[in-house]
Amino acid sequence: MFYLLVLSVFLSIFGFSNCYFITVDAHSEECFFDRVKQGTKMGLLFETSEGGFLDIDVKILDPDGEVLYQGERESSGKYTFSAHKDGQYTYCFSNLMSSMTPKVVMFNMEVGEPPSAKAEEGDHNQLENMIRDLTAALTGIKHEQEYMTVRDRVHHGINEATNSRVVLWSFFEALVLITMTVGQVYYLKRFFEVRRVI
Repeated sequence: MFYLLVLSVFLSIFGFSNCYFITVDAHSEECFFDRVKQGTKMGLLFETSEGGFLDIDVKILDPDGEVLYQGERESSGKYTFSAHKDGQYTYCFSNLMSSMTPKVVMFNMEVGEPPSAKAEEGDHNQLENMIRDLTAALTGIKHEQEYMTVRDRVHHGINEATNSRVVLWSFFEALVLITMTVGQVYYLKRFFEVRRVI
């Protein structure tokens, strides 16, 4: 009985948290929706992992279409809030500013449990609350790991690009140095040549 309770709470909480990778093409916008009840805690965690300058426009709208959050050219961010009314909340990622580069975005939409009526006191509810807290902490750790994986991939790409530029610059410097050395030897050789006038 206890294990079934733990498993059901664990699965129900993890069911409300999703991680997605999407590609937002140039001159386009991708939107996602969540229908929630008033007072539900919600969150959006996003990271641009590929494309252009790793920036994306983000917008969160309430059920009436009013903007709750708007960010322009952001590479990553986290925004949490409580739903102030019942209805459908919209998350939009826009790449309208890009002329030809698609962007790859990783994001999590976290939707908590809707507030319930006054719960009965007792050990059963206390255990359930502890399991919910533990599950929320595990979900947070999972999201941080996904975030760190994306950050690691982005920084690895930057390091590889920087390394290749350093190698190319070193080859260019070596070529310039060899050219200058040959030129100086040729010039000095001509300088010390004895010219005969007949």
